[in-house]
Amino acid sequence: MPDFPLRKLSVTVEEVFHEGGPAPATPRLRGAVLAVVKNPFAGGYAPDLQAAMEDLRPLGLMMTDRLIAALGGLDGIDSYGKGALVGHAGESEHGALWHVPGGYGMRGALGDAKAIVPSVTKVGGLGAHIDIPLHHINAAYVRSHFDAFEMSIPDAPRANEMVYVIAMATGPRLHYRVGGLQVHEIKGEDGLR
Repeated sequence: MPDFPLRKLSVTVEEVFHEGGPAPATPRLRGAVLAVVKNPFAGGYAPDLQAAMEDLRPLGLMMTDRLIAALGGLDGIDSYGKGALVGHAGESEHGALWHVPGGYGMRGALGDAKAIVPSVTKVGGLGAHIDIPLHHINAAYVRSHFDAFEMSIPDAPRANEMVYVIAMATGPRLHYRVGGLQVHEIKGEDGLR
């Protein structure tokens, strides 16, 4: 049973008041939680990683609860994403362990979210940046919610660490006007439209 000791947790919330156009009635919120954990697989090759996802579930749930609280509750949260930044003694596949614990933690807390949680994984050094993709929680093809949230922690990941990230937002990009499937047109049947 792998161990993923938590070294630090960072919670970030942005309030976006405008993007050069008229201010919305309420600011758009974008938030993320970053967890710096030890990578038990760093420095070697492990042929079987999948069982370790179960060990990360409590972390995914805790991070989800923290982020929802930081965003003021569930009301209005309608986009999400996740990612992992792996220190250089690890491999990208170690970041992929975050798919189930990060994604299902958010989907469960947000109720009946239909869309897959977009994700990104990469290997990087101290202070490396990672762009967390965001899209609508019920329909991946809603263009107004295509976004990214750039994250980093100056002293992470160390060679034998990983930074697991979840992100959520309220509402579309401000001033979106490029067409596509609209929120009121979502059918919610397959997570795409």
